[in-house]
Amino acid sequence: MRIHHLNCGTMRPYGGRLVSGSGSLFATAEMICHCLLVESDHGLVLVDSGYGTDDVRNPDASLTRSFRRLARPVLDESETALRQVEGLGFRAEDVRDILLTHLDLDHGGGLRDFPHARVHVLRSELEAARSARTSGERTRYPRAQWAHGPQWVTHDPQGDEWFGFAAVRDLPDVPADIRLVPLTGHTVGHTGVAVRDGDGWLLHAGDAYFHHDEMRVEAPGCPPGLRYMQARMETARGLRLANQERLRELVREHGDQITIFSAHDPVELRALQHHRAGVN
Repeated sequence: MRIHHLNCGTMRPYGGRLVSGSGSLFATAEMICHCLLVESDHGLVLVDSGYGTDDVRNPDASLTRSFRRLARPVLDESETALRQVEGLGFRAEDVRDILLTHLDLDHGGGLRDFPHARVHVLRSELEAARSARTSGERTRYPRAQWAHGPQWVTHDPQGDEWFGFAAVRDLPDVPADIRLVPLTGHTVGHTGVAVRDGDGWLLHAGDAYFHHDEMRVEAPGCPPGLRYMQARMETARGLRLANQERLRELVREHGDQITIFSAHDPVELRALQHHRAGVN
C-alpha cells in the first residue's frame, strides 16, 4: 500500500500568551487536519476527511461563528481532500472507503465530496451525532455535512487485540492491514486508525491528543491554549487522559514498531511527509 499524508484544513487558534515588556500578547497556534490517503488493491481509503469544499464555500451552513472564533480555520479549497485527491491524479469516485476517527466538524466535512464512498465509524459515535440536542452538540456534529445520506458502515469495539488495545479488525472490503483502535474520551465514539506501513504501523490517534509533547514518555506537556481546547471538547475527561497515558506506554514499549500521530499537530505531519518523501 502507498500512503499519503495530507493536511485537509489549517487552523490558527490562539494558543497561549507571549510575555513582552509592554505586557502580555496572545500568540496563535498552528493546527492542521491530518488525513491519510491509502492506495490499495481495493481502491482508495481516506482516513478522516477534514473540511470539505462546501465548508469552504459556505461556512455559515456548517461551521458556527463560535467555532470559527475558537479554531479560526483558514478554509482554503486547495487543502480539501477532494482537491488533493484530484491533484494526485485520482477522481472522487476512486475513494471507496472513508474511516473516521470521529464525526466532529473538522473531521467529517469532506464526506459530501465523496458521496459514493462507504463511511466507517463506531456505532456509538454515529448515534451521538444523530441524537445531538444541545447547541454544543449541534456545533460539534453539523448535520449539513452528512445530509447527503452517506453509506454508513458502523462498528462496535471488539475483543481483538492490537498491541494490547481492543481493535476492530474485520472491516468489510477494507484492506486487512487497517484496524480501528477505539480511544474514547474526546467523544463517546472516538477511535484511532492503525495502518500497516511496511514492517511497522502508523496509528492515527485522531483527537486523543493535540500536541506532540503530550506523547513524551517523560514530563509530557501541552501549550495552555491547546490544553483548554481539549478540555472544552472532551466528553469523558478520565477516559481521555487514561487513553493518553496508554498511548505513551505504547511509545515506551513499541516505539520502534509504531509511529503515533494526532490529527492536529503540524510538526508530526511535516516529519511524516519528509520521511515519506525520502522513502519514495
